[in-house]
Amino acid sequence: MANITSIDLGSNSFRVLIYDCKNHKGIGDFEISVGAADGLEETGKISSEAIQRIINAINTSISKLHYTPHKAIARTTQAMRKASNSYEVIKYIKEQTGVKFKIIEAVEEARLTLLAVVYALKRHNQNDKKFILVDIGGGSTELIIKDRYKIYKQSFDVGIVTLSQTKNSAEVLASYKQQMREFIDSYKLDINEFDFISTAGTPTTIAALKLGMNYSTYDKSKINGTQVSLDDLKNCLEIFKNNTPQYLENLVGTGRQDYIVTGVNIFQSIFEILNKDSSIVFDDGLREGIAIDSCFGD
Repeated sequence: MANITSIDLGSNSFRVLIYDCKNHKGIGDFEISVGAADGLEETGKISSEAIQRIINAINTSISKLHYTPHKAIARTTQAMRKASNSYEVIKYIKEQTGVKFKIIEAVEEARLTLLAVVYALKRHNQNDKKFILVDIGGGSTELIIKDRYKIYKQSFDVGIVTLSQTKNSAEVLASYKQQMREFIDSYKLDINEFDFISTAGTPTTIAALKLGMNYSTYDKSKINGTQVSLDDLKNCLEIFKNNTPQYLENLVGTGRQDYIVTGVNIFQSIFEILNKDSSIVFDDGLREGIAIDSCFGD
């Protein structure tokens, strides 16, 4: 198989990639917010509205990218791990679209995301030996430390959607911040020796705003390798504070504007924990890791 279709259904985003295994590059992609985790904290279930948004997103992606749904390698993460009705939802989505999702555990999610980022760093001739990677998702945040051949990883049940819909969110974030600090401190590493790499929607949005892009002009090839600073995070918060919902929707896309501020707060916390003043951003993440891993197994 020369080309592989990989799908990543997260707690907020739905991402598809057509990947050329022979030349190891993406040749088509699609992304949209579906809010799979909307209401999950309150009900413990994926809502019927979210299910329909997922089905609509799949059908739109098939129409745009022309892939065969039953051949797609589809993976889903924290929202489906947490929902009590996840298996019924996955069965129904397959019946309606032909796409069969597999729920992966946090450790597998981290492995595949790390694989994608290592490939991206090599592609950009950047350090791929010693870095700390943060992946801020809709339902969880992954921290991965790569110390040459040693890998340390931990998933934390705090994401942009779930935290936004949690009561006492400041207290919850403070608790997870302490857990993250303890995880990093436990390995007694000199953090100054490690680059700070970030992926997922919040870091890429901040990078896009820094580069003057909006939702319609977003170019991941320009995002990859962009450095964002704490000042860029503060600028993002100012933009969201001082503009109308319609303006922000045009800027970052439907279904994302409500969660960016929460994502920035999580991101700022990790900057503080690591005592870093900048992070290198990559768009590459789980969907790329799924594709690359599948190419190896082909």
